[in-house]
Amino acid sequence: MRNTFLPLLVTVGLSAFSVFADCLLKRASASPQPFSRGYFAGAACIYAASCFGWIYVLRQVKLATIGAIYSVSVVSLLAVMGITVFRESLSTSEWVGLAAAVFALVLLGRIVHP
Repeated sequence: MRNTFLPLLVTVGLSAFSVFADCLLKRASASPQPFSRGYFAGAACIYAASCFGWIYVLRQVKLATIGAIYSVSVVSLLAVMGITVFRESLSTSEWVGLAAAVFALVLLGRIVHP
């Protein structure tokens, strides 16, 4: 069986890139002309560049595993970014949902590496 640690680590890194691009889009959306801002172009470039990393990851790990890890890491990182950068707050149910998502990732880790 292949060692999947590095591809899964790359997946989390790609999640971080996506979250950064999402933050750029959030900044662009605050403008009256969001598509003419550098934020939009920067986000598009980041999304396009991440395709190279996805090709590497998709060759190494099952799509379902990548999907779960990517989803949970993006949700977690977006929550952190929303709280720290955009000064947003999470409701109690959102905190519970975030904890459940992280717990799901822990369970997935046990399936990937029993």
